[in-house]
Formats: sequence, structure tokens, C-alpha cells
Amino acid sequence: MQKILLVEDDKNARDLYQEILKSAGFEIETAIDGEDGLSKIKTGGYSLILLDVMLPKMDGLAVLAALKKEPPKTGNGPIVLLSNLAHDPVIKEALSLGAKDHITKSDVNPEQLIQKVKNLLVPQPAR
Repeated sequence: MQKILLVEDDKNARDLYQEILKSAGFEIETAIDGEDGLSKIKTGGYSLILLDVMLPKMDGLAVLAALKKEPPKTGNGPIVLLSNLAHDPVIKEALSLGAKDHITKSDVNPEQLIQKVKNLLVPQPAR
């Protein structure tokens, strides 16, 4: 079973995403702030990481910067930024720090979320 780490401080959003992804057959672990998320990411072994931008203790960009400086010893799948900002410089910065993609929280419905996650989990052909 593919394991997804959801780093989201908003309880309602976290519960909703967790329910949607579990119903689609994914194993979900959660973290409620950036420090907890970073600690779990460094443990490694996640197929996908959904990382909110606005987090207490350490925001999503700081988590990405820390991972770029010191990658986890056990690898993870792609990191996808969760944001309400569709065309923001933060998205560009996150992509430059290693995020694979982003999901605009206000624009995604449950079916789109599941489809996006499945697309990200499909192994990408080597270039």
C-alpha cells in the first residue's frame, strides 16, 4: 500500500484530505506543523508528501529548504505543495526548492485530488 504524508495544520482540511485519500485506498500519516512534518519526512519511506505552505513552527518553504540542505537518508516520493495561492511567487520558489507540483486547495474537488495523487504516484519515465 502506498503511504502518503499529509502535513497540514488546519484540522478540517486535514480530516477531509485524510478521509478522501483513505477512501481511495491510500495509507495516510499526518503532521500538524512544519517541524513534525520535517521529522517524519527525514524518516523517509513515503510514496508522496502533501505539504501545506502556511504551517506553524516552520512553513512549507522552510521544510523544503531544510530538505534540500540535508536530504533524508531513506528516500521519499515527490513533494507536492498545498496552497490557496495559484499564481504566487511562493509556488515558484517551492518548485525551485524541490517540490514536484502544487495543488490549489480552493480549486480541487475530491475526485481531482485523488486523480492528481494517482498521477503523481505513477513512476515517471527516465529521461
